[in-house]
Amino acid sequence: MTVRAVVVVASNRAADGVYEDTSGPILTAGLAAHGFDVSGPVVVHDGPEVEDALLKAVEDGADLVVTSGGTGLTSQDLTPEMTNQVIDFEVPGIAEAIRAAGLAKTPHAALSRGLCGVAGKTLIVNLAGSTGAARDGLAVLTPQLIVHAVAQLHDGDHERTA
Repeated sequence: MTVRAVVVVASNRAADGVYEDTSGPILTAGLAAHGFDVSGPVVVHDGPEVEDALLKAVEDGADLVVTSGGTGLTSQDLTPEMTNQVIDFEVPGIAEAIRAAGLAKTPHAALSRGLCGVAGKTLIVNLAGSTGAARDGLAVLTPQLIVHAVAQLHDGDHERTA
């Protein structure tokens, strides 16, 4: 199964050209190394542009959308709220696993409000905007986990082991 993935970066400063995004390329390369067909990173302002990018990815039939950034506590961190507008239901175990992976390295990972949920047949995962969070997210979003999740979203049966 080929998983179609999209990387969306929510960064007002990167979208304005103040600096170059560094987490998006890590996610794109990491997902491609997993064998996924990846597009992006799409760099947008946090807020409604995130919602628009998520809706477009879902409409285009992406199996997986991974966002980077916008999960903190500032008034400009709106990615979880935008994601919540798009998803049909949450998959909290993935978000919890990502936070746990980050907590093994920094207590700041506990501050991420990132969500994971499903919109139609698309899995959407929010990551914090650092390069470390991108790497931690990739460690959790293994090919085995994602391929199984995508199969389930298409009503595939559980794999049987002897």
